[in-house]
Amino acid sequence: MTKLTHPHSPLAQARKHQQVSLSRSQRPLNIRDQATLKRLLTEKFEHVHDELFDLPEAEAMRKVFDEAPPIQKPDTSWYHPVMDNATQVRAGKNVGTVLLSAKEERALFLQFNYCRFRTVQWRDRFIEQDEIDPDEGREALIWFHKSEAFRDQIAQTNLALVLAMAKRTRMSEVDFADLVSEGNMALLRAVDKFDVSRGFKFSTYACRAILKAFSRSGVKLSKYRQMFPTDFDPKLEKSNYMEKKRETHEDECVDELRQIIRSNRADLSDIEQEVIQHRFAIDRDSGKGDEQGQALTLEQVGRIIGVTKERVRQIQNKALEKIRQTLESDFLE
Repeated sequence: MTKLTHPHSPLAQARKHQQVSLSRSQRPLNIRDQATLKRLLTEKFEHVHDELFDLPEAEAMRKVFDEAPPIQKPDTSWYHPVMDNATQVRAGKNVGTVLLSAKEERALFLQFNYCRFRTVQWRDRFIEQDEIDPDEGREALIWFHKSEAFRDQIAQTNLALVLAMAKRTRMSEVDFADLVSEGNMALLRAVDKFDVSRGFKFSTYACRAILKAFSRSGVKLSKYRQMFPTDFDPKLEKSNYMEKKRETHEDECVDELRQIIRSNRADLSDIEQEVIQHRFAIDRDSGKGDEQGQALTLEQVGRIIGVTKERVRQIQNKALEKIRQTLESDFLE
């Protein structure tokens, strides 16, 4: 079995700690890790291959990690306050952004795709097995979580690119926050697809993907306006009957929902947990909710996490689907 024992790897400390833990007790995977592995087996998960990945493991890790230049991580504390005020976005400066050199960018994408490459290797091995060994499962999860960390770092480094493209795009009929939200989603897709071996800068590739997303957003809004020429009235959404009915049903299941959220049996991401907690005031009894201890609207949650209310609705629906599957799984068990 291949082990992560390379002494200079950025994964070495995590692996060392895990080996000590496993030596004491060969415990099974917890519920959260099992759910993550299930996602790896069922969802689409790919990488952009590089010839370095075909080298022996020790040599590949030396070239990808040890010989990589030090890469500064971005400070994104400026992002949420700026997004609260669209006027500030258009006039202010994005303090804390990082500009990577071509060498640094190549190293970062190689590290991201190598971690995904190793994750895919484990995923393909698990598909051929009837049962996943806990040790192998933890090995795969180390690579998976490391790849997600590199993906977040790349996206955060290029957040200012989305804002710059949105400011230069003349689409007055599209809300600026909606435009930025579409651009951020396009940025994440571009990170997954970018091939650094072709010699282009990521910003060149990402700009085209972001512009396409803006164009699709404009076309979508244009079609909507043709079907519904009158302006949208927010009051109608607040008095939406189906939403109120859904909220009533969710209140009836709040005790079970709290248990799932607090133990994270549904394997919700951090942003999904935050949305669910704010939307349904999960922690109001413990004093961790909002000031009034009341559930927040889509728009209020959007202002807190820095996305549009439509994006909050999407995150909420995805999280509720995971919770529903967990409830069904618990019932069957």
